[in-house]
Amino acid sequence: QVQLVESGGGLVQAGGSLRLSCAASGRTFSSDAMGWFRQAPGKEREFVAVISWSGRSTRYADSVKGRFTISRDNAKNTVYLQMNSLKPEDTAIYYCAARDFAIATTPTSFSFWGQGTQVTVSS
Repeated sequence: QVQLVESGGGLVQAGGSLRLSCAASGRTFSSDAMGWFRQAPGKEREFVAVISWSGRSTRYADSVKGRFTISRDNAKNTVYLQMNSLKPEDTAIYYCAARDFAIATTPTSFSFWGQGTQVTVSS
């Protein structure tokens, strides 16, 4: 059974930092692209960041570029999202997702999803 489990969310003040983790099991994710998405109340799920299976290629939403960094450790089957200079508009549930091979930025392109972790940024 494939599982993606996110952790590291919480409440932080604007300007602060959080590091999200996503631990994968039940599948060899070393050949998968891994992505982070987020969904705020009343809004659609949106792309945040994605990383290729090798870690050599990454892509970010314009809204987080320069503040967030995605990385992965294939030996640990884990992907990370370092979030710095957080803003109230970053408040959302953050989801980890996986797909075969090539990176993508649309939610429908991803086959496997975690349950999400809440990130709340206070002003």
